[in-house]
Amino acid sequence: MSNEPIIGFIGLGRMGSHMSSRLIAAGHRLVAYDVDAAALQRAVQKGATAAKSPAEVASKSDIVFASLPTPDIVKVVALADQGVIAGSRARMFIDLSTTGPRTAIEIAEALAAKKIIAVDSPVSGGPGGAEKGTLAIMVAASRGAVDELRPFLDVLGKVFWVGEEAGMGQTMKLVNNLLSAAATTITSEALVMGVKAGLDPATMLDVINAGSGRNTATADKFPRCVLPRRFDFGFSTDLLYKDVKLCLEEGERLGVPMIVGNAVRQLMAISKAREEPGSDITRIVCAVEDWAGVEVKGKTKV
Repeated sequence: MSNEPIIGFIGLGRMGSHMSSRLIAAGHRLVAYDVDAAALQRAVQKGATAAKSPAEVASKSDIVFASLPTPDIVKVVALADQGVIAGSRARMFIDLSTTGPRTAIEIAEALAAKKIIAVDSPVSGGPGGAEKGTLAIMVAASRGAVDELRPFLDVLGKVFWVGEEAGMGQTMKLVNNLLSAAATTITSEALVMGVKAGLDPATMLDVINAGSGRNTATADKFPRCVLPRRFDFGFSTDLLYKDVKLCLEEGERLGVPMIVGNAVRQLMAISKAREEPGSDITRIVCAVEDWAGVEVKGKTKV
């Protein structure tokens, strides 16, 4: 155990709290930091050592993971005066966040000057996947770096190597999240239309999930979170909107028309404007319900 690298973990929110807990439970020594003192204390109670800044994490650990909400926060954590770049020990920085490829490339280039390897490694699967260790982990790094990180990444989920260049992991994640957002928005419209016409939403989901319309929203989000009116999938519209926006910007940069993607973004923007900050992505259906004058509700499907 003493010869194993010490792991740093920055960002102990809905995703990071579960991922860091899994690493601790697997027996890895972990140094943690979060701006939320309560979140940091919970990690300490599980066995982590607290740090006072990202720089301190990077001075006390060999490999630093980060799970953070926005590109700007990731850049501050990685590159600011008290960021990972100022640490004296860390040799690898693994970003599990969704930042977009441009940010991943910028961070990788800056850290390389300090001989710190940046690994672009966003994840998908939500808080449930983070808790269960079933995340899809999209890693862009050298094969050697991936092999070194496998003992830690395998604790978190299934590893997919998508290439060596920084930004490729982020591009893969943006494509995934655009599809996820599209599934949620179009399912909202379809279910509301069916209910308005007199169909039972639970029956609709049974039929759709046995047929060609099945998607992540019909299979999970709607039966679990919308029909019982819980709206508690655990991922905010704000964050998914950010991901869709990043995806469309990258599509524009590459010269790819994103016609359907822009329609998805528009409905998400309407939902974001009418809901409280941090509202759950499953509340996107509420905007369509209000226009139609019906509710998609029923018994929880098991």
